Amino acid sequence: MDTIWPLDQIVERNLLFWSDQTFTQLYMPFDALLFFGDNGGGDQFAFVQKPERPDIFVWEHESDSRRWVANNLQDYLGRSLRAGGDDWYQQ
Repeated sequence: MDTIWPLDQIVERNLLFWSDQTFTQLYMPFDALLFFGDNGGGDQFAFVQKPERPDIFVWEHESDSRRWVANNLQDYLGRSLRAGGDDWYQQ
């Protein structure tokens, strides 16, 4: 689990998700999301950029669902680090 990725990984992953044509055929658009971390199993965490808001959502890769998990970055860190597991947001 990478609670928060290094900056270069944030840039690399977001550029991929925003531009990969394969993703546009498989998933809803990602342009409203800014990904910054993952659970180690494929699900990824993101800020919502359009409309801009502090909430954190999880993108569940198997279902392409996007679901609220935290009020802001501080809340996300508290929840994810306190739980100590990679599925803390499933509870």
